[in-house]
Amino acid sequence: MTQVFPDLLFVFEMANNHQGDVEHGLRIVSQMGQIAGRFGIQAAVKLQYRDLDTFIHPDYLARTDVKHIPRFQATRLQSRDFHRLVNATRHAGMLSMVTPFDERSVDLALEHEVDILKVASCSALDWPLLEAIAGAGKPVICSTGGKTIHDIDKVVSFFDHRYVRNLALLHCVGLYPTPNAQVHMRFMQRMQERYRRLPVGYSGHEAPDNLDVVKAAVALGARILERHVGQPRPDDPLNAYSLDSEQTAAWVQAALSMKEICGSGRDKAITPEEIRSLHQLTRGTFARRAIKAGEPLTADDVFFAMPCGEGQTTSGEFQDGMTASRDYQPNEPLTEGRVRGPVEVMREAIHDAKGMLQEAGIEIGSQFEVELSHHLGPQQFRRFGAVIINLLNREYCKKLIVVLPGQHHPGHFHKVKEETFHILHGELDLYVDGHVKHLVPGDMHLIERGQTHEFSSATGCIFEEISTTHVPKDSHYKDRRIAASDPMVRKTLVEAW
Repeated sequence: MTQVFPDLLFVFEMANNHQGDVEHGLRIVSQMGQIAGRFGIQAAVKLQYRDLDTFIHPDYLARTDVKHIPRFQATRLQSRDFHRLVNATRHAGMLSMVTPFDERSVDLALEHEVDILKVASCSALDWPLLEAIAGAGKPVICSTGGKTIHDIDKVVSFFDHRYVRNLALLHCVGLYPTPNAQVHMRFMQRMQERYRRLPVGYSGHEAPDNLDVVKAAVALGARILERHVGQPRPDDPLNAYSLDSEQTAAWVQAALSMKEICGSGRDKAITPEEIRSLHQLTRGTFARRAIKAGEPLTADDVFFAMPCGEGQTTSGEFQDGMTASRDYQPNEPLTEGRVRGPVEVMREAIHDAKGMLQEAGIEIGSQFEVELSHHLGPQQFRRFGAVIINLLNREYCKKLIVVLPGQHHPGHFHKVKEETFHILHGELDLYVDGHVKHLVPGDMHLIERGQTHEFSSATGCIFEEISTTHVPKDSHYKDRRIAASDPMVRKTLVEAW
């Protein structure tokens, strides 16, 4: 997905709130531009295009007893008026977006060179219109109000088959205004999980003073937020789900405040201040008796209490068998460092590998073997090696390879085995005969017999290795140190984890 859809895009939908008055519409665009500039957000103004002479059946054009038709007719704008609004949006530093309700309106939007096309919920299964939108070559945002997950599957597949690569989805409820009990925001989460490659957001129709819903949307990861906006006039108040400029500013502020609370990524930044604050409450290790340098320490030789001083051994760092590096008097704080042996290094790696599998939602069942491949020794496992989960080895072989963040698997080739890597989670840099390929989830790569290959991952990766039968001693390494070592020395088998 390109940067057409940023980390968070605000969409100000004007709909018919221009009231058929282009000057009034220009004032709304100006107000939205001021809000976008004030908060430093990326925003778009969305207009609705209808070729009313063809969109409405000719027998109904003058009817006043059919919902929506009188309002559409009363707020009609000419093409040149819409073009002025599009240009004003662009000049205000915002993206222009149009919801076309018919094929002629798609053509008009292209003539006006709008940035994004929007599919309204009511049009999400209008295949003739979607054909025109898909063929326009523009980024597309599709609302999904009133559509089941199976309907949305069809829409996503439709655009995928037509190579619309800039597609985003909006969770939406077509009730005006929408009560809290009908928002169903967790459905947006389901969409995010089901359509992982696509930005997913929320198009809201709740009451203007309801800021809880936008906070929930941001907290659950919405990438796009959309609301109807306008400006009331003395004889023409806004409808029950549109925001005036003050309400729009409050809506944006609520979203940004929640975004700040949620943070910019999935990792957390642990500050020195936080560490110092918690250290003050951590128990330190103190000598229970006089201890001589060189003595091995047990839990009976120490006690744990706060406060824990700078450089002092914490209760969590203490371990039986530590050797005192100097003499200690009773009640004196210990300052011994914990030595991480090979068992601890590999146990921590196993914990991380299990966590990566759980985060990726990969279940491996109960029939498997775990092999820690530590080519340059267990202490170097975090830098060189991989966690190999052996699932099947018959005429065909299946393994899962977990590459920890920052880990590198050294170059080697196979004389007997041919294998294919299929990326399931994370990203992998694969080097084959000196050529590098950056692989992402879904990518597959065949490694033929005799091809020298190595791989690494900066952030961690899980991939499936499907191959012919695995036979012992069929991995031939370029590094002489590895090649000269016993294969059983550079591997550790784990029976249970």
